[in-house]
Amino acid sequence: MSQQDELTAMRQHVDELTRRVGRLEQALEAALGGAPPARPAAPGPPAPRDLVTIPDTPYDSTLWTDSDDEGLGARDRRAP
Repeated sequence: MSQQDELTAMRQHVDELTRRVGRLEQALEAALGGAPPARPAAPGPPAPRDLVTIPDTPYDSTLWTDSDDEGLGARDRRAP
């Protein structure tokens, strides 16, 4: 089957699905006495988080005394 044939078949399947969903909506509307079915609300933007202020002052250098440089290994050894 060629790609064009597959696309045509897919469009036909989507059209059939759309028709069936429409029929289901009509049947549900009739069963509920003419009231349209409630549609779920679209999700809104996420709630803003509390912002954390990061100071511009330099960090205390004692925080880094025993740390290794990430990706470079220990300070007393050669990097690969």
